[in-house]
Amino acid sequence: MLVYVINRHGKPLMPCKPQKARKLLKEQKAKVVKRTPFTIQLLYGSSGYKQDVTLGVDAGSKTTGVSATTENKEVFSAEVALRNDIVDLLSTRRMLRRSRRSRKTRYRQSRFLNRKKPEGWVAPSVQNKIDTHIKVVKMVHAILPITEVVVEVAQFDIQKIKNQNIQGEDYQQGEQLGFYNVREYVLFRDKHTCQHCNGKSKDPILNVHHIESRKSGGNSPDNLITLCETCHRKYHAGELKLKVKRNSSFRDAAFMGIMRWAFYNKLKELYSNVSLTFGYITKHARIKDNLEKSHRIDARCISGNPSTKESDCWYFFKQVRKQNRQLHKTNPKKGIRRENKAPGYVHGYQLFDKVEYLDRECFVFGRRSSGYFDLRTLDGEVVSRSASVGKLKLVERSSSLLCERREVSFLTGLKPCVS
Repeated sequence: MLVYVINRHGKPLMPCKPQKARKLLKEQKAKVVKRTPFTIQLLYGSSGYKQDVTLGVDAGSKTTGVSATTENKEVFSAEVALRNDIVDLLSTRRMLRRSRRSRKTRYRQSRFLNRKKPEGWVAPSVQNKIDTHIKVVKMVHAILPITEVVVEVAQFDIQKIKNQNIQGEDYQQGEQLGFYNVREYVLFRDKHTCQHCNGKSKDPILNVHHIESRKSGGNSPDNLITLCETCHRKYHAGELKLKVKRNSSFRDAAFMGIMRWAFYNKLKELYSNVSLTFGYITKHARIKDNLEKSHRIDARCISGNPSTKESDCWYFFKQVRKQNRQLHKTNPKKGIRRENKAPGYVHGYQLFDKVEYLDRECFVFGRRSSGYFDLRTLDGEVVSRSASVGKLKLVERSSSLLCERREVSFLTGLKPCVS
């Protein structure tokens, strides 16, 4: 474990060992400014000792890997689990907004005609992930003297993945060419036959069914299948389970294609020494040094020092909602009106606070006014479903990036650190 150091002016220095940090704190020459990752600030003048530190960033749609290395050792390693609930939350908000217009309330004119998207606009779900990538890079810059940033981003040819023989004009003539709408194409693709019973029901009425709800899955042909009226009605009544599954989604590949230049250009505005690398280079470095596949190890290869000494611990970050200001819940509890927003603090604790319970660090995932809390780790492991508030000790207040320190076991793999 390393302790990260910043000087009295807030500029990052090279990290030190815990023994030295403990001595500085005991002599009151430094103070603790952050617990995870553990960071101290010097209280006396220091020019500081610095080395060249390269930050490798393995950009991703669900998980991001970062690794800061020198020529000799790895000084920071982390993985960040990104949010994937933005689409669902925006769909829920849209549904509630539209239902307000249909209720017997004052008329609210729809405003879709008087809004203009700003230049460079991207979808909120993509923008949130780009912002999180930038936030993580800034966080590492705040605790280490980074001299260079290397980013691996990928670009996918989705049409080539679907059809390996595509070329030339075929890119401009998609699979729906010549069809009036998506419904007509799906019916033709499925040969006007129910994909569940294969026409055994003899029902002549056909419906186009969303495999994943339209709320989150969209109207892509890959998310649509043909069902007869009989099977469609029974499915929504809960009387049968579909035999078909949705084809592989290209949502993550589309995200990487969108964020490729948006993320890189934003980094170029913030920092001077930023460069790109490619996946095949990372794969070659990983195989050459016989390293296992993971996001943080890929990030170490991206930094250009794959064979450097690996850090004995790494950090797992999980992004969560900053706060929930929703006043009207879609499915309120029985006997409670829709205005059931929970208070910010319950018995002095808020959601996602890091606490210590029975000598183990965990996070508050649920609160009750009776004083019993639901405690879990960031992997979802349940520590206690009903922990008494009297047995809790506050460790850190919640933030949008929750953090756990984990140790590297070179014999049995990775395991969470309980300290």
